[in-house]
Amino acid sequence: MAETLEQDLTQQKLKEVKNALDSGMFIHVRRILQEMDPSDVALLFESTPTKGRAVLWQLVDPDLHGEILEELSEDVKDSIIRLMDPELVAAATEGMDTDDLANLLRGLPDSVYREILAQMDAQDRHRVEAALSYPEETAGAIMNTDTVTLRPDVTVDVILRYLRLKGELPEATDNLYVVNLRDELLGQVSLTTLVTANPSATIADVMDTGAEKIPADMEETEVAQMFERYNWISAPVVDDRGVLLGRITIDDVVDIIREDAEHSMMSMAGLDDEEDTFAPVLKSTKRRTVWLGINLLTALMAAFVSNLFEDTLAQMATLAVLMTIVPSMGGIAGSQTLTLVIRGMALGHIGDSNSRWLLGKEALIGLLNGLIWALLIAAVVAVWKQDIRVGAVIAFAMLVNMVCAGASGVMIPLLMKRMNIDPALAGGVVLTTITDVVGLFAFLGVATWLLL
Repeated sequence: MAETLEQDLTQQKLKEVKNALDSGMFIHVRRILQEMDPSDVALLFESTPTKGRAVLWQLVDPDLHGEILEELSEDVKDSIIRLMDPELVAAATEGMDTDDLANLLRGLPDSVYREILAQMDAQDRHRVEAALSYPEETAGAIMNTDTVTLRPDVTVDVILRYLRLKGELPEATDNLYVVNLRDELLGQVSLTTLVTANPSATIADVMDTGAEKIPADMEETEVAQMFERYNWISAPVVDDRGVLLGRITIDDVVDIIREDAEHSMMSMAGLDDEEDTFAPVLKSTKRRTVWLGINLLTALMAAFVSNLFEDTLAQMATLAVLMTIVPSMGGIAGSQTLTLVIRGMALGHIGDSNSRWLLGKEALIGLLNGLIWALLIAAVVAVWKQDIRVGAVIAFAMLVNMVCAGASGVMIPLLMKRMNIDPALAGGVVLTTITDVVGLFAFLGVATWLLL
């Protein structure tokens, strides 16, 4: 309900802004944009065709550029940055979180990226270069360096007075980190503990030394799983020597979870999860053509199997009418298993210890479903075509294909993961190919042997 209301409000704003632009009421548009939250402005940009974005960007308050860029999807962000001079991009990124800044610069051409770095002050440049030194989609790449550190021998009272003088804490701060002279992480102290502890106690007395640490090279999906499992708000990131590098906060993890969900959904259709809805026609066509070409190859493989039994199809037209049923049922059954397994892998539920059990379970489900639907379709076809042999052929083919689909739905993503291939991106195509080929071969092969 809330999401529908938000979408309606966005469309209303979009319509209001469009009408104002068409009427040349630029001051009115500027006023509308100033009254909106940066995240809402970003949503407005993503809902606006490409040509309108250039005009809107000129009307946005420059002080809000950085906050808006943080909220934009990658494709839209890149299109906006191309409209800006490097010094303006550097100004917009001032004060931006390290992880967001690094993410923004990763997608830029090398020449633009270096120009922007040259425009930054030394502190910001050092922060972003440190983040960029870690591989993309790792804890080091998504961490922030805005940590508050303490020494173990200082008293609670001194720390409380220090925090009052400081005046503010970084966003989503729930723990302060205790380090030694080499900046090695010793433990952490929650703000709750800090304000309730004896003021004369030392930090060493009240700190938690058993807190989990996140290695800088940990995959971001594993980080998200740990946050979900332990209900963290923030967590420290360390290098292989235990030196505190920064922290990851819950807002970053929410973005990871959302991006992973979008990636899985869009990859099933061969689309980039960051693709701009209003991208230019040629750009979108180029991206989709590759996937369509892959699907054409799988269709040609199915056609090749059908061609092997051309004589059989020529003699029995009934087979041509019925042969699409078997691959279709296998494809649906396999997609159900594939989706379940990819989700289980993403959540960390599936590994070497239970993959064989899962394979047996899904093959058995395929067998039971195959028996149910094979008997049903055999009865329907036998009555419809007045030929029990045709019913037996389609029943056998469906049973074989359903078992194959269940087993393939487990094996394909597991094998692809070992080969470092994203199962969400190509698993569906491979599965469709297998169910089409096996289904058609079983159906037409048995029909040739039994009926002719």
